[in-house]
Amino acid sequence: MSTRAPILTPILLAGSFVVLVGFAIRASFGVFQLPIATEFGWLRAEFSLAIAIQNLAWGFGQPLFGALAEKIGDRKAIILGALCYAVGLVLSAGATLPIQHQLYEVLVGFGIAGTGFGVVLAVVGRASSAENRSMSLAIVTAAGSAGQVLGPPLAEGLLALIPWQGVFLAFAALILATLMVLPWMRSPAPASKVELEESMGTVVLGALRDPSFALIFIGFFSCGYQLAFVTAHFPAFVAEICGPIMPGGVLHSMGITTTSALGAVAISLIGLGNIAGTLAAGWAGQRYSKKYLLAGIYTGRTIAAAWFILTPMTPSTVLVFSAVMGSLWLATVPLTSGLVAHLYGLRYMGTLYGIVFLSHQLGAFFGVWLGGALYDVYGGYDLVWWIGVGIGAFSAIVHLPIRETARPVVAASPA
Repeated sequence: MSTRAPILTPILLAGSFVVLVGFAIRASFGVFQLPIATEFGWLRAEFSLAIAIQNLAWGFGQPLFGALAEKIGDRKAIILGALCYAVGLVLSAGATLPIQHQLYEVLVGFGIAGTGFGVVLAVVGRASSAENRSMSLAIVTAAGSAGQVLGPPLAEGLLALIPWQGVFLAFAALILATLMVLPWMRSPAPASKVELEESMGTVVLGALRDPSFALIFIGFFSCGYQLAFVTAHFPAFVAEICGPIMPGGVLHSMGITTTSALGAVAISLIGLGNIAGTLAAGWAGQRYSKKYLLAGIYTGRTIAAAWFILTPMTPSTVLVFSAVMGSLWLATVPLTSGLVAHLYGLRYMGTLYGIVFLSHQLGAFFGVWLGGALYDVYGGYDLVWWIGVGIGAFSAIVHLPIRETARPVVAASPA
């Protein structure tokens, strides 16, 4: 009698911890918008550009770290990523000029790439059985969401005790602490001998010629735009526009007495909702068409964002939007990475997903940068929000023509 392979393996747990810590730090950057701008008297666009550059560096770094992991080993790539992350945070702690923050965020972005989804999902994907793969990828993604739950309130709490520079240094020590779990991340090679013999060039060029890969790439742009904009600007948006928190209400009794605190809690609530949403996406991805699930997620995001901007902002609408958006937040990641693995195999999943993720981070760059730039021009976030609604609807449509048929595996030609 056959038995089902266990899902919770040491590789899965260790990879989830690395992603959790890395995303906790990354998700907190929006909390630093107002303290840094206030201390130095900067325009909103200055630190926004630094976060945008971080996202862009993350995007360009992802295929590089994916390829590096497949050449020198996953654990060495993660060590290099953690070092980049920590050095970038330490240098940022001493930055006093916008250009310094913007340059140092390149290192932070590469650090996120080396400790994030592109590398870790490939490790976990190779270590998982076929029947567990979709759910395993979802669990790692949900760990990123758990980091998002913990990161902003942790940053907000630390800012009440120490300056933002000290928080950056504490976060640098925290990302280095993840290296303690690397002994458990021994990645197995793909089981298929033919996959082992395939060359990276054959697989990557084959994918780049495939219209379905192009559609996946294009469709992931709006995901990055929406997520990065909300992560970087939503706390400030809520702090400035939201109606007052009424004394004696539920939020007030929980210690949430300011709209600034509500903004940080909103990011955490998005992450909390996404834990359930991502696990549900992993479960559904094992049973239903991934492209239709992705189209549905982008449609849901579009509707939620349009409703929120058309409705007067109150603490209640902030919480409702955060819960709904959270359920759809990173649910795209296990489906998109699982679709890439299904179409093109596991051997170079890290590299191929890294290329797709570049589109995500190009969107992230524009979401964060336009958020700050258009705020300084128009004094509000409405225009950049509506752009997100439009490209979200476009992504829902783009996924529909994707062909979900696995491509044939071709071994490299003998020399």
